[in-house]
Amino acid sequence: MKSFVKLPTFDPESGDALAVIETPKGSRNKYGYNNALEVFELHKVLPRGMIFPYDFGFVPGTKGDDGDPLDILLLLDDPAPMGCVIRARVVGGIEAEQSEDGKKWIKNDRLIGVATHAQLHGNVKNLKELNPRLLDEMEAFFTQYNQLQGKQFRAKDRSGPKRAKKLIENGRAAFAKALGDG
Repeated sequence: MKSFVKLPTFDPESGDALAVIETPKGSRNKYGYNNALEVFELHKVLPRGMIFPYDFGFVPGTKGDDGDPLDILLLLDDPAPMGCVIRARVVGGIEAEQSEDGKKWIKNDRLIGVATHAQLHGNVKNLKELNPRLLDEMEAFFTQYNQLQGKQFRAKDRSGPKRAKKLIENGRAAFAKALGDG
């Protein structure tokens, strides 16, 4: 079995980013991929009334400042199952940072992508084309989600597709460096 983390970052045919779903939209269960074991495992259960608003996963072949692959929220009409690999057009991101127990702030961005096969948001190419309230709700979700874990989350900026692609390229470089290829 090939590790999900070592999949290519971009689909070689379309050039779209690849995203691996960890937690399906509508789930109270937060799953994460354990690369050492090459399995998905339950990380936590959200309180009643709180669910993941969109499919949540990671971009393979990348590494963020938190040591994990870059996070991505996917706009797709219905939930995708855990472990599903989806081609996505990255339309922007929420540049953010997190702190645990008042310790050092660590950059922990959330990329936002539109699944190639999406109908509802299929024509969206940039965050500016989305209802701003949708982005406010995404930020509020991550603020509350982190607060329940004793962490702080603060959104610093919203970026478009060019900046998001730069974040992915930086994540690819960090991943290559961690493997000794950079």
